Amino acid sequence: MPDNVHDGVFITCAVTGGGATTHKSDKVPVTPEQIATSAIEAAAAGAAIVHIHVREDDGSPSRSVEKYAEVVDRVRSSDVDVVLNLTAGMGGDIVLGGVESPLPPNPEGTDMVGATERVEHVRELKPEICTLDCGTMNFGEGDYIMTNTPSQLEEMAKQMTNIGTRIEIEAFDTGHLAHAKSLVERGIIPDPVMVQLCMGIPWGAPDDLNTFMAMRNNIPDSWTFSAFSISQSQLKYVSLAAMTGGNVRVGLEDNIWLERGVLASNADLVHRAVTILDAQNYNILSPADVRDNLQLTKHG
Repeated sequence: MPDNVHDGVFITCAVTGGGATTHKSDKVPVTPEQIATSAIEAAAAGAAIVHIHVREDDGSPSRSVEKYAEVVDRVRSSDVDVVLNLTAGMGGDIVLGGVESPLPPNPEGTDMVGATERVEHVRELKPEICTLDCGTMNFGEGDYIMTNTPSQLEEMAKQMTNIGTRIEIEAFDTGHLAHAKSLVERGIIPDPVMVQLCMGIPWGAPDDLNTFMAMRNNIPDSWTFSAFSISQSQLKYVSLAAMTGGNVRVGLEDNIWLERGVLASNADLVHRAVTILDAQNYNILSPADVRDNLQLTKHG
């Protein structure tokens, strides 16, 4: 493992995601107002970055530029400073038609659009960071595939860079990390490079220690990394990510529980992460620190 373990750690809060969690917890925000309010509360609790998805009124995932715009405007016009990180993972979903008749895809759940449309909200709103899911994988169960082809990823990365938004690579498995290295080596993703290790998502990299360390040890020394896991492992990864030289992600996108039987808010999860890091004497970085370290451009 490289020896660049550090004392300064930033916290990202993944505020809502697009998963089927709204029927499990009434604390998962759905409307743009709820998402923005929850993001602001997370920032006040100590998150330097908020990672934003939007949802339709029924809680299903959305790509609405108007909904993103409302969330971004509410956060930017608040009196709490925070770095905005918008997902660009939507629009790459295929649900096949079944085990015997995979084609045509099932329209229920399939949402496939071109690279330009997938980053339209990024172009319009110019967040400091947006995500790039660096590969294709079976995601969960059934016939659903998260789809990101090499040509799509190259084009999206080029457009993100031209917009002036820093790319956060999301790596769900070892091959995703290898592909990300190739994109960086070819100059398609510019420095400074940041990567999020996404652990424990079926059927990507499991969140056991051996797999995590294999991922972590293959990150170039010059990159900035964060790591998280889902559900009951989320808060364990606060310590693990920081101890191995990384940064931290918590939030209701990945975990709805504060402790056994107790549903969490985003602010609750950030407060708990702050408590864990404070107890281990880490310096928790501010949004200004993150902008300086990652050469981010604040808009709006």
